[in-house]
Amino acid sequence: MRLHDLRPRPGAKHRRKRLGQGESSGHGKTSGRGGKGQTARSGSSIRIGFEGGQMPLIRRIPKRGFNNTRHGTRYLPVNLEHLNRFDDGARVDLEALKGAGLANGRSDGVKILGDGELTKKLTVSAHAFSASAKAKIEAKGGTCEVIAPKTNASKKSAAPSKTQPAKE
Repeated sequence: MRLHDLRPRPGAKHRRKRLGQGESSGHGKTSGRGGKGQTARSGSSIRIGFEGGQMPLIRRIPKRGFNNTRHGTRYLPVNLEHLNRFDDGARVDLEALKGAGLANGRSDGVKILGDGELTKKLTVSAHAFSASAKAKIEAKGGTCEVIAPKTNASKKSAAPSKTQPAKE
């Protein structure tokens, strides 16, 4: 078997649908767009859920309950086995994790999880630790330092209030 012998599986490739090529092609005249109207025009697209001006279903049904996802704390997970790339006796904090590419993205903090084995003694500083991760780090003689996570209350207090003038 050589590269030039490779072929797509039967049925994997389809011919392009050629529209407007005469009535007997099956895709002539209206080219599969039906009759007249908004959807028959070029460039037309109706947003999802739009019902022609009628109050959409999603707005007609009552909204009930409480959704906690907006108020929850989202951690970036980092497994223990990935901490083996740091030197023995090193201090692993947020800057070190970001520098190693282990804690990238938007979140409220970093949580160390206990997946894998740790082979080095480390001082790990993170927002949260799983019980197994904490046990494995301390079993190697390392220490776990918990940083207070950024909560919604602290996020709001960091921004100046619109009602109160800024202190000078």
